[in-house]
Amino acid sequence: MTDTTVEPKAATRTPVSVTWGVVRTMRPRQWVKNVLVLAAPFAAGMLFSGDTAAALAVAFVAFSLAASGIYLVNDAKDVTADRAHPTKRSRPIASGIVPVPLALGVATALLLGALGVSFLAGPDLAIVVAVYVAVQLAYCFWLKHQPVLDICIVASGFLLRAIAGGAATGIALSQWFLLCAGFGSLFMVAGKRYAEMMLAERTGAKIRRSLEGYSASYLRFVWACSATVLIMTYCLWAFQIREEQPHNTVWTMLSIVPFVVAVLRYAVDVDNGNGGEPEDIALGDRVLQILAAGWLVMLALAIYL
Repeated sequence: MTDTTVEPKAATRTPVSVTWGVVRTMRPRQWVKNVLVLAAPFAAGMLFSGDTAAALAVAFVAFSLAASGIYLVNDAKDVTADRAHPTKRSRPIASGIVPVPLALGVATALLLGALGVSFLAGPDLAIVVAVYVAVQLAYCFWLKHQPVLDICIVASGFLLRAIAGGAATGIALSQWFLLCAGFGSLFMVAGKRYAEMMLAERTGAKIRRSLEGYSASYLRFVWACSATVLIMTYCLWAFQIREEQPHNTVWTMLSIVPFVVAVLRYAVDVDNGNGGEPEDIALGDRVLQILAAGWLVMLALAIYL
């Protein structure tokens, strides 16, 4: 499956370096994506109801364990290619600090742990986590380099996180929520791939293999279509809230403004080639943070006031 025999001679293993290498490969910084489990309870107005907090904590931990396990599998699977890459060769597994068998062993423990933890919130969450693990493993071993399928699978990771919040708390997911979450995920992933292609064209860096099956115009097409559907479905959802809660009409309608502007602002960052990782944009663009905060406040007033 992978080349585990040729390791850089400079790699020095100590208990501390190996442990730290495993932690780095788990990418705990990426756990910020798992706050998406809060989306469904928040949108349903049940974020502070009953045992919701405990169930969401379980969902957050389960997805954090699952995602870290997938990262370990992915880096172990790609160890040979990463050793030939100018930057990825410094990753703990590629550099020889973390042995491949150890990485796969820790990954197995994390994935089984994710499934076990998810049962604390019920079988529905366990099913969502199992689907996430199965889809991501298929991505790592077979589908990573398949055009269209690769961006759909990456987008599904965001969507399944949003679905997990409803599954953990027993909240029924509305059609508008699923559409916004689905096309919002596709918008971010297509934008990420487009930004990677633009960066490669400007710097001459080698692009990932999956991008060889795309053109910049096609990625812009997917990106633009996703943004259009995302904005349209959010507006329709806002109109639905107005009908169900007419006393909060003003906040529902006003929330459309920062939402649309935030989408357009995010698109500017992507178009400039700065959209390598969605979390990097979210943490690095102060204006986008202000728009997101304003949108959340208005939406909270519309739902909870």
